[in-house]
Amino acid sequence: MKKSLSKKEYLKIFSFMLKIRRFEERAAQLYGLGHIGGFCHLYIGQEAVVVGVLMTIDKNDSVVTTYRDHGHMISRGLDPKKIMAELTGRQNGYSSGKGGSMHMFSKENHFYGGHGIVGAQVPIGTGVAFALKYQNEKNICRTYIGDGAMNNGQVFESFNLASLWKLPVLYLIENNKYGMGTSVNRASAGSDLYKRGKPFGILGEKVDGMDVFKVIEAAFRAGKYVRESNGPYILEVQTYRYRGHSMSDPAKYRTKKELDNYKSKDPIEIAHEEILKKKIVTEKELEKINKEVIKKIKNAAEYALESSFPNKEELYTDVYI
Repeated sequence: MKKSLSKKEYLKIFSFMLKIRRFEERAAQLYGLGHIGGFCHLYIGQEAVVVGVLMTIDKNDSVVTTYRDHGHMISRGLDPKKIMAELTGRQNGYSSGKGGSMHMFSKENHFYGGHGIVGAQVPIGTGVAFALKYQNEKNICRTYIGDGAMNNGQVFESFNLASLWKLPVLYLIENNKYGMGTSVNRASAGSDLYKRGKPFGILGEKVDGMDVFKVIEAAFRAGKYVRESNGPYILEVQTYRYRGHSMSDPAKYRTKKELDNYKSKDPIEIAHEEILKKKIVTEKELEKINKEVIKKIKNAAEYALESSFPNKEELYTDVYI
């Protein structure tokens, strides 16, 4: 079954991918200037994954992800101003300036992190799915997993319970080829990570994560399967990050040839060319969208830097519920 796209949806895809790219570029600049402290993991190159999934998500569906979470928040419709404020440690950020790059939440938008421990989000996302089923909700939880976490025990414990109890969870493996600086080929036995769900009876498939339209088709099918009470499903989305694991990583473990090869399949360019090929809008109109996005992200950065830091009393809030 295919998901047909309207003109409005094509432009939404393009603008959201651009918004993530421009946001991350600006975040890199602010990090270099010392405005962002701690770790900062950029999503540049992986935009087609979250935007493709975005096009198949219902408003009240839940999302749980890793510490590379800026793109997920933007695609969920959260305000870039408040995301940037959180990155710069300001009071009006999504976690009151205390979470930083890796720990952002928005309960009202059903976004439950941003988690700094590798693989920790998988049992949490599975638990959210349990809650949805227990409360007879019709929504599902999309739980993102990095390829590096796929060797962790809690992932398989989660798969076991999700399958046993037929929980409404869609596991999305973002396979960007490297767990920190180690190639997935050197760390994971077997070539297909999605097949690790098979011993638990979980179906899955692999999709080209550089092509947003292929992601949409696969995410639509997978989401429909989970929503119809069939239990969990695994989608392995093969993507690539252009920058290092974090801002402190020069990424010398890969060749320039490898990087250039993936840049030649840039996800934004693929969307750009498809929109022009289908004559959805003109090149001039796409450039106008780009300029609008640049302005919006510039305003987000200015908003963040003009915002106040948290009061010292904030240290004692949210410690216990």
